[in-house]
Amino acid sequence: MNYQEMNLNIRFDAPEEIWEKVPLIYEQLDGWLGFSTGTAGSQAGIPYWFAFCENEKHVSASAEPSGLQFSALMEDSEWLVWVIRIKEIASRMLGYKVGEIELGEVDY
Repeated sequence: MNYQEMNLNIRFDAPEEIWEKVPLIYEQLDGWLGFSTGTAGSQAGIPYWFAFCENEKHVSASAEPSGLQFSALMEDSEWLVWVIRIKEIASRMLGYKVGEIELGEVDY
């Protein structure tokens, strides 16, 4: 497994109607566990997929000034599938193209 990360153009200062939909997006992704209570080496209030322990296969997310930041410990091939899926779901539910600015997928 390898360390993975991405930063999506879902800004921390997006309108409330955008942030209300984000948990609904999370629930549709493989491995969804919920928001951590701070046990098993996880950070309280952070969304997790697959495991709450960051030493195991997991995905977690946090809202940062640059956008919605995801970090993971996962096989490369599985990560690529997971990333494609969240971008598709988020774009459909939020009504705009969601992607990674750093990869040139979307404008800032």
